[in-house]
Amino acid sequence: MTVPMTGIPGYVTGTWDIDPVHSHIGFTGRHMVVSKVRGRFEKFEGQIVTAEDPLRSSATLTVEMNSVTTGDQVRDDDLRSDNFFAADTYPVMTYRSTGIRRDGRHFVIDGELTVRGVTRPVSLRFEVNGFTADPDGGIRAGFSAAGEINRLDFGVCTNPPVVGLAGAKVQIDIEAGAVLRKRDSGEWPGTPGEDGMNGCGI
Repeated sequence: MTVPMTGIPGYVTGTWDIDPVHSHIGFTGRHMVVSKVRGRFEKFEGQIVTAEDPLRSSATLTVEMNSVTTGDQVRDDDLRSDNFFAADTYPVMTYRSTGIRRDGRHFVIDGELTVRGVTRPVSLRFEVNGFTADPDGGIRAGFSAAGEINRLDFGVCTNPPVVGLAGAKVQIDIEAGAVLRKRDSGEWPGTPGEDGMNGCGI
């Protein structure tokens, strides 16, 4: 169903599956103090549930650590090794939301991030980008999230540590394009074109 009173134009409740083809999970970190390294993960899956009250919505995400890419094979292999992600031992990174709250005009999603078997609370700035119909008759939505973590909190560190080789702070940015699941009855929870949905599939 659509919920026009949330203050989010075209808001649609339901369960959404993240579409990897139209999504991006990236990170930025410092290398040798002065330069930035940007990377992304190419294999992941997740779900977002939009509730009638947006603050009761939820999200989960699972990322395959071996899918990391920075454009440098040597660096990627090092990231996958025990020096950083230990991807053979800990093949996935997960995020599970524990709540959503307002921070002024913005949303913040609180949750638990697990990397290398270590779980820590992580909060991300969260934005609902919009809802629209797609050319195949489905319903799509866009979501953005961003935040910062300290990789040392998760044991992501060279052994022995090399001071200055890589910065401890890592910026996370997520752009999630998601597809609405149909109900068990085969019906859509919302109807494209209602409450601000443009129905253009753009």
